[in-house]
Amino acid sequence: MRIGISIKSMHRVDDPAIGARYMIERARTARQADLDTLFVGDHHVTQQPYYQNSPMLGRMLAEWHNKPAGALYLLPLWHPVLLAEQIATLAAIMDGRFILQCGLGGEPAQSAGMGVEMANRVAMFEDSLSVMQRLWQGETVSHNRFWPLDNACISPTPAQPVEVWVGASVPKAIRRAARLGDGWLAVPSLDFQRAGEQLDQYRQACAEFNRAPRAVAIRRDIFVGETSQQAGVVKAQALARGYRGFPEEALCCGSPAEVADHFGMLGDLGYTDVIVRNIIADQSDALATIERLAEVRAML
Repeated sequence: MRIGISIKSMHRVDDPAIGARYMIERARTARQADLDTLFVGDHHVTQQPYYQNSPMLGRMLAEWHNKPAGALYLLPLWHPVLLAEQIATLAAIMDGRFILQCGLGGEPAQSAGMGVEMANRVAMFEDSLSVMQRLWQGETVSHNRFWPLDNACISPTPAQPVEVWVGASVPKAIRRAARLGDGWLAVPSLDFQRAGEQLDQYRQACAEFNRAPRAVAIRRDIFVGETSQQAGVVKAQALARGYRGFPEEALCCGSPAEVADHFGMLGDLGYTDVIVRNIIADQSDALATIERLAEVRAML
């Protein structure tokens, strides 16, 4: 079981520099904890400060060194030539493999603010991914669908193939992940039963499309406490405020041993990667959780 981290990008701070510093500190601590992968999310048209993925990842790579890293990109919201160039540049900065986590984006207000019709998202997603993969292979692309292109090309191109993880949570999308991706990223709200059921759907689709995934990943929102009691308080508070509508079993809060057990159960289902995100906003508590993931890794 590999443990990665998705660094939280939204920080309610008065000084924007503070939120950026928080993200950099968390990336540095993740490297010190010897985590396996580093990611940052994608969101747009926000009321609260949300730090954009490409520039923040570029800065955090200075803390991360040579392990795989990447970002989530909601493909319908991006011009594929611009995004292909940004990812190729990020891949040139880093020593490890770039992992593209990609999805549709499900918020109507976000899509409207970016000028994207919700009904076109699936077609735009597939169109964008196809164009980018051709550009990364050094092709010159002419295209006339959602983004009219005339002899588009990029340079540099990634030295290593970009690994594509497709986020999906419903049967049609899970089939799309099997057909188009090198891996699948399951949503963090799944309890163990649903995580197993969706993984079975993904495996069946991979067999149908004759695909052998490189990664089967699931996100988990976590708090690793010094003790079980400390973690229990955090979990109870999160559930009391209706944390993202998640079921209790999907929130991973516990001592290092309890979190290791939770990850082990996901591994027993067949997941290869768990991508964690801090539940708690306080910076010192968030850093302590990341530090304790080193203990969790040692127990797996």
